Amino acid sequence: MSKARAWVVSLRLRTLPLALACTGMGSFLAAGFSVFNLETCLLTALTAILLQILSNLANDFGDYKTGADNEERIGPQRALQSGTISISAMRNAIIFAAILTLVIGSILLYESVSGLPVFILFFLIGLLCIAAAIKYTMGKKPYGYSGLGDIAVFIFFGIVGVGGTFYLHAHYFHPDILLPAASLGLLSTGVLNVNNMRDINSDAATGKNTIVVRMGLAKAKKYHLFLIISAFICLVLFNLLNVISPWQWIFLITLPLFVRHLLNIMKSDSAGMDKYLKQLAVSTLLLVLCFGMSITIRPYV
Repeated sequence: MSKARAWVVSLRLRTLPLALACTGMGSFLAAGFSVFNLETCLLTALTAILLQILSNLANDFGDYKTGADNEERIGPQRALQSGTISISAMRNAIIFAAILTLVIGSILLYESVSGLPVFILFFLIGLLCIAAAIKYTMGKKPYGYSGLGDIAVFIFFGIVGVGGTFYLHAHYFHPDILLPAASLGLLSTGVLNVNNMRDINSDAATGKNTIVVRMGLAKAKKYHLFLIISAFICLVLFNLLNVISPWQWIFLITLPLFVRHLLNIMKSDSAGMDKYLKQLAVSTLLLVLCFGMSITIRPYV
């Protein structure tokens, strides 16, 4: 593996659609409530992408240091695992990504937030997001090794990502937003669950006690079914509470993608899970785009 290729692998580009889906949902909802701002949309998307990249780099570093990335692991070979990138270079990349995320996030808040108290609140939330991205697998007690990764993903990709993006557009909070926010949180947790089902054997061997390791593959598949179905229920409930026209059900055309995904997951073993990770991330982005299309055709207000 060349060094350039190793860095590209470390960025894990196939996970980035999920970051775009997160802020995209918040921005589309802002458009639906007629409070959309293009600058906020672009800056939140860039901040989310940088946070995802930071998380990916930190995950590469943390899993290598703990031995979770080894020759027994299924899936793409990681940069540190291959020996192409040094530990010091990866550490420097993590520091650079964290600083860049903080800078872009601060610009986002400067342009989108009015009032010092709200600025401080969102700045602290931003610091918490950066810390969560790093501490998932790094440090003395990484929370990803204690089965808390699913909760963190639900909160940061769902409630914080979608709800926070909407607030930065609107400067107010609408309680109904919690439903599509929860939907994105559940789907994002589903992506993590596919990753953990793939790595169940190597994670168990190295003491990475994810929820999948704790419950076993069979129950993890049922858990996955719950995540995907619940995500669609949340969007259906949101639409029922905000009925404007039949167009708002356009997102249901993506349902066959998720049904196919679930059927594949149910019949796959851990070794066959890797290809379904990108599939779910891309399907989630398509879902958000279709959901946003209905809002573009006819806003809620």
